[in-house]
Amino acid sequence: MVAASRFYREIRQFSLTAPVWESVIRYFTKPDERWDLTLVAERVYGDREEYLTIMAAAGLDRVDQELTERELVLPTRDRLALIKARTGFQPQQQRKVR
Repeated sequence: MVAASRFYREIRQFSLTAPVWESVIRYFTKPDERWDLTLVAERVYGDREEYLTIMAAAGLDRVDQELTERELVLPTRDRLALIKARTGFQPQQQRKVR
């Protein structure tokens, strides 16, 4: 749980401070994603289990919060892997929490 919290904070900070010139994923959310963070994760990363990344980038506290239409600044797959390694976050931990 601590690793997930560190991961969330790091993704949130990344989303808020990534320079315009940095290689990031800029994703504009769509109306059909309003109540489904896993759909955004599927479209961006090809994996619905990355919903915590989406939640953190959007600054949402809960999975069931409304995701308004906006631009999300997300790490690339490589950068995401580095953040996970640095924070000790493992996807299996995320799946066990459910």
